[in-house]
Amino acid sequence: MRSVTTHSPRRRGDGSPETLQEAMADQLVGQPAAVSAIVPYVQMYQAGLSPDGRPAGVFLLLGPSGTGKTKTVETLAAALHGSEKHVLKVDCGEFQLEHEVAKLIRAPPGYLGHRETHPMLSQARVNSVTSERSSLAIVLFDEIEKAAPSMTRLLLGVLDKGTLRLGDNNTVNFERTLIFMTSNLGAREMVQAMEPTFGFQGAARRGLAVELEGHLEKIGMNAVRRKFAPEFVNRIDAVVTYQPLDEAALGMIVELQLAQLQQHINSRLGLRGFNLRVHEGAKRFLLTH
Repeated sequence: MRSVTTHSPRRRGDGSPETLQEAMADQLVGQPAAVSAIVPYVQMYQAGLSPDGRPAGVFLLLGPSGTGKTKTVETLAAALHGSEKHVLKVDCGEFQLEHEVAKLIRAPPGYLGHRETHPMLSQARVNSVTSERSSLAIVLFDEIEKAAPSMTRLLLGVLDKGTLRLGDNNTVNFERTLIFMTSNLGAREMVQAMEPTFGFQGAARRGLAVELEGHLEKIGMNAVRRKFAPEFVNRIDAVVTYQPLDEAALGMIVELQLAQLQQHINSRLGLRGFNLRVHEGAKRFLLTH
């Protein structure tokens, strides 16, 4: 199990983290590999060194539910744009049938629904998730393994050339875009592989960490290669396998969620707001349930 860094990041005088990596690490607990994999691509874009003719970065995030895959994307959006909502999200579970994929690009002229269908992946939609703080858009294909095969064929051109031709022959440019795909491929096997390690404490558990991490990555990549064609997998810049969260990491998540609840109370109630005080027994109850 991956160890969790508990020290506080260096901060500027105004109390904010100095770097994007620290800003993400503040909110994304227990998954430093995900932060380390993503941040360099943002830095390359900011330095003007992103490759021409393809997206600024393409990532496949693997792991069981509840390990922080979607949270990673939301955390990056908050760090870049100031809001977790600055993400163009495509729920692939809604595109399990071949004809449903047409909703992404609009039906061609002459086909039924051409006038009524508005493409989900239009240039305007992509531009809407940028901000004054950053011109880098974030597009998320959630649970990509659920989509019809035509979805991955559609994405091949996007991942390779950074463009997408819509049904009305307009072109969408994805060169200023980070594309994320999340998947539960291999999750069942990962959970089964993790079960023998649960209950071990101290040195015994730490000794299994590196071995377990490598085993989970192997399980994830084998599942990916069984599901997707090699030409699709080869266009992914980084595959991140999320590690199981230990008790310390889950405790930190509880603290973060309580802090977010306090912020929500303050912003919604104003002068009528109140301060939360949660004793350790209540935190343990929340953690258990």
